Amino acid sequence: MTPLLAETPAAGSAALRPMTAADLEPSHALSAELRWPHRPVDWAQTFAHAEGFVAEIDGRVVATAQRWRWGDRHASIGLVIVSPACRGRRIGNRLMTALLDGLEGCTVLLHATPEGRGLYERLGFARIGELSQHQGTAQSVAPVALPAGCRLRPAGANELPALQALDAEARGMPRQALIADLLGSAESCVVFDRDNEPRGFAMLRRFGRGHVIGPVVAPDAECAKALIAHLVSTNAGNFTRIDIDKASDLMGWLESTGLPSVDEPTTMLRGELPAPAPGGARLFAIVTQALG
Repeated sequence: MTPLLAETPAAGSAALRPMTAADLEPSHALSAELRWPHRPVDWAQTFAHAEGFVAEIDGRVVATAQRWRWGDRHASIGLVIVSPACRGRRIGNRLMTALLDGLEGCTVLLHATPEGRGLYERLGFARIGELSQHQGTAQSVAPVALPAGCRLRPAGANELPALQALDAEARGMPRQALIADLLGSAESCVVFDRDNEPRGFAMLRRFGRGHVIGPVVAPDAECAKALIAHLVSTNAGNFTRIDIDKASDLMGWLESTGLPSVDEPTTMLRGELPAPAPGGARLFAIVTQALG
């Protein structure tokens, strides 16, 4: 990855510099100030694949932002946080401008809060959809019937390349190192087979207040439901979160399982929309709002 360069600040302004592992603790404190659910270990896992900046005032970290490069032509941006006490100083604009440096010609994805959407639009991002964040205490869910020749099964130890290929097909971005990391830390990974070939998968992982289901990759909504229902039942009694594409036709079904929608961030893109292959795998639930 190309290293990010520090910016020399004007007198009296915040100083921007590249983020390091030493900044994870104050960055976590910033997210906790906004009541975001990320644990220190969640920050560490995202930073392992990231480049980022922090902004300092008098040696104190007051803002942070990260980007993730997926191959030569794709990236995502997230965990853009400015302390409420320091807003209105254009720190967010400076962080985003620094992160976008070097991404010219790339497709860049992010998920925006209402507060950040105006800034991202001014920087060339356009709305392409919305997420629906569902969470609550998981309950046992009736299994979803599968067509003949289809089954769910645990992921095998040698299946990482197949899962990486399915994720790249569905997300439209190559994220091999991320999927390897997630598979290694997942509490459960279930694969959807059709005619003995993997056509989708879903992971249950520790995150935030409890567990998160994601990514969920499947050829269609019914197969996605089957994967999700299996993992929701596996995690019955525990706090569970899943962030889905609002256009995926899963919202009502998830509500019926006891996981209500609590937020609807805006999906935004700068550049060419990654286009999944017709009839191929689709991404129904993202990894996290930061990573996409």
